[in-house]
Amino acid sequence: MGPKVRSYSLASFSFILFYRLLPKILNGGIAGIVGVTCVFPLDLVKTRLQNQSIGPNGERMYTSMFDCFRKTFRSEGYLGMYRGSGVNILLITPEKAIKLTANDFFRHHLTTKDG
Repeated sequence: MGPKVRSYSLASFSFILFYRLLPKILNGGIAGIVGVTCVFPLDLVKTRLQNQSIGPNGERMYTSMFDCFRKTFRSEGYLGMYRGSGVNILLITPEKAIKLTANDFFRHHLTTKDG
């Protein structure tokens, strides 16, 4: 007699696949949130430096990245460094979750034992 072969219905296969992927989706989303949290203050400073206006005598509002960071922090506080980050979090979190989950899924299912 040959080995027993399990048969799964489509519903149970979807259930198993979902619960195997769910932790990866959550981890990818968390990675997106952590990434935005770490990078957003630098991105805010970069954007403010790029958009600063130059006065009539050529003076600039910020002299360097550190100066921009310091002035923003003093005038708007810690939370001011994250003003507008909600949009990035809403966009990047699902993107990272899908990207990292798909990467894991396809890497696992498309690689051969030889590598």
